[in-house]
Amino acid sequence: MFRFLLRFLGYLLLAGGFVALVYDGASSIANNGLRVTPLSDLLFTLFKDRASALQATVEGVAPWLWQVLVLPLTLAPASLLGLGLGAILLWLGQPAREPIGFLTRP
Repeated sequence: MFRFLLRFLGYLLLAGGFVALVYDGASSIANNGLRVTPLSDLLFTLFKDRASALQATVEGVAPWLWQVLVLPLTLAPASLLGLGLGAILLWLGQPAREPIGFLTRP
């Protein structure tokens, strides 16, 4: 069940990353220049109310955490993060391989 959930979320993130990549490519062609959608724009579009409260929440827990970890992560391209995280989840959800050299039949 856990592997199924990892693979399902991995495929969803891969599909979302691919859609974001196609969207960035189409808008880059339309603008005659490179256009990349950062994760912060995607989060603000999906979660308008909670996205603005994210910075205050993170700085309340640890003030250095926003500048060191969260801000560079939100400036990363959403398509690459979706594709990378989806690939990692698919790798984690793959079934265990049989060891080499053991007989499976008696």
